Amino acid sequence: MRTPWETAEPLIRTGWRFWSQGLCKALAPLQAAWIAFSQPVPSSCGQLLTQLLLCGCLAIAATGLTYQWLASLLLYPLGPSAMVATVCGLLVFLGLSLVPPARCVFALSVPTLGTEQGRSLLLSWSTATLAIAVVPNVLANMHAAGQVLRCVTEGSLESLLNTTHQLHAASQALRPAGQVGSQGLTLQAQGNGSAFRLHMLKVTQQVLDDFSGLESLARVAALGTQRAVTGLFTLGLLVDSAWYLHRYLTNLQFDNVYATRQLAQQLAEVGATHLVASPPAWLLWATRPRLSQRELLNCPLKLGMLTLLLMATAVTVAMDHAAFLLAQAAVDWAQKLPTVPITLTIKYDAAYTVLGFIPFLFNQLPPESPFLSSHHSFQWELRFTAPGCPLLPAQRPHTAAPLAAGALQLVACSTVLLETYARRLRHSIAASFFKTQEARRVRHLQARLQRRYNRHQAQQLARGTPS
Repeated sequence: MRTPWETAEPLIRTGWRFWSQGLCKALAPLQAAWIAFSQPVPSSCGQLLTQLLLCGCLAIAATGLTYQWLASLLLYPLGPSAMVATVCGLLVFLGLSLVPPARCVFALSVPTLGTEQGRSLLLSWSTATLAIAVVPNVLANMHAAGQVLRCVTEGSLESLLNTTHQLHAASQALRPAGQVGSQGLTLQAQGNGSAFRLHMLKVTQQVLDDFSGLESLARVAALGTQRAVTGLFTLGLLVDSAWYLHRYLTNLQFDNVYATRQLAQQLAEVGATHLVASPPAWLLWATRPRLSQRELLNCPLKLGMLTLLLMATAVTVAMDHAAFLLAQAAVDWAQKLPTVPITLTIKYDAAYTVLGFIPFLFNQLPPESPFLSSHHSFQWELRFTAPGCPLLPAQRPHTAAPLAAGALQLVACSTVLLETYARRLRHSIAASFFKTQEARRVRHLQARLQRRYNRHQAQQLARGTPS
């Protein structure tokens, strides 16, 4: 009786065969397009059309990205941005169509992002993106909180001076008529209240002006940093890719540590497969996805450094949100401060009696003769915020910029594990464009392995020879 595994095994093999065939058929057009793109000189009209079509698509993509970068991110005018993007797209199309090394450099720039240089560029770009979004926003929220302080200070001083003035007027009203020069209840502010108010307003305005200047400087510096970092990012990718291609074409030992299929076929043809029977530690199998032990040991340290950067990013974003919440709470508190109406009513009645003790002896109230009657009412309002002082709204933290910075940092973290595969892919791309040079490099690697094998055999013979 057949087991369930024996019954399912043919079905699994059949499904896997169909899946492999379908995947190969799906990848066949992509492989043909890559062959046409990597050909220095197209061998047919079909390859020429495919090559021109791919170059045109890449040029259109470069034009769109350049326009988006100039107009949206760097805030250049739309007209010059469109003109520069069009010229850039035209140059990209001509360069990719007419210069095969330019196509190779363009293709090499993609896996270069996965190397250490690309990781540094990604981290620089993420840091600049985060600083551009967070620093001006924090300063704007601090400016809003400072504006609340100014408005409350100005309103409180105005209310204090107004209250002092009203009380002084009330004290003057308590003086009996016709006795202006006599002593009475007096209440007045000592010193120049207007000068004190102007001094306080000048101090708060100076603080706000400093914040405004710092905010403007931060925005200008952030925009300039973004422009510089973006240009250096693109230039760094292209320069690093061009430098790799230059070393690949001029130095046979550079990055020549991969055991490729071409090397395996060449060793099999000459019957020298024993050279890779016990391969050296520096020889990497390009067709095997497994990482070496040395590559795995380098990953934790690099990931630890990137984790610290992620924590610093989280702290920066938290600081941005804290500044926003503080500014929002201050603005809401200032907006909800009530206006307190005050009414001061003074009623002053004066009367006199003559021989008032005589009615008192008979247990009667003495008759009073009115002398003076005065009635005054004073009304004013206590305002804790100045009416002419506008409150600035709190600036909400940007969501897209921190997410973009975090995504770039996560991509940089992934490149730690994918760096080996990126280097292999970069070698494969260069080999696809320059097959003759790759053949020379394979022969050089074979000779290097042969010398190592001969040296190893000589050492074994020397150990086996009796002294």
